[in-house]
Amino acid sequence: MKIVSSCLIGCKCRYDNKSALHPEVEKLVQNREAVPVCPEQLGGLPTPRFPAEIVGGDGFDVLDGTARVIDSHGNDVTQSFIDGAYRTLNVAQTIKATTAILKKNSPSCGSNVIYDGSFSGNKKQGVGVTVALLLRNGLIVSDEEGVPDAPC
Repeated sequence: MKIVSSCLIGCKCRYDNKSALHPEVEKLVQNREAVPVCPEQLGGLPTPRFPAEIVGGDGFDVLDGTARVIDSHGNDVTQSFIDGAYRTLNVAQTIKATTAILKKNSPSCGSNVIYDGSFSGNKKQGVGVTVALLLRNGLIVSDEEGVPDAPC
């Protein structure tokens, strides 16, 4: 069993009230092979919401208390991201998920690259808050680029 980012199955839960539909990820849910989650909504953040980035590190640093998640208006939303990560982990553990397919670049779900905290569009190596927590708890995490597209 897997968990997947809700936005990848067409839910309009991203910060900008849009989805990032990936038909093959959607099929995993339709086939009951995966359960969708949105860590940011699980953490209590509304949709739409101001975009947020990790400042001072990556998701591991946020969990360790040495970095923060700040939105584009300067609001500290760190606790919401941490709460959402723990609620996502709870879902994963409840369904006995071993893997996760999460939205790339996200401050919650990015598994290789995240935005650099400057709100300039620049990216850096690192993981989001939820990914860091899932990795610390033994899950295998990838992004949607690792899922093949449906054949034409």
